[in-house]
Amino acid sequence: MLKYYIQTTEAFKRLRSDQDGVVSFEYVIVAACIVAAVAAAFGTTTGTGIGAALSSAISAITTKVTSAVG
Repeated sequence: MLKYYIQTTEAFKRLRSDQDGVVSFEYVIVAACIVAAVAAAFGTTTGTGIGAALSSAISAITTKVTSAVG
């Protein structure tokens, strides 16, 4: 019985000192904050922010390619 107690105690000590999972979770939190900041800064719809810039750029390219080919 003492052997199982010692093994259990050692397992809990290793689990308490293991920091790999905590670091990975912190990276996930930082990545989520970065994604949220980019979405807030540039917008997520085609009417505002980066969506509008990309939409107008694609329209301009399409117009120029159509006029060059035709």
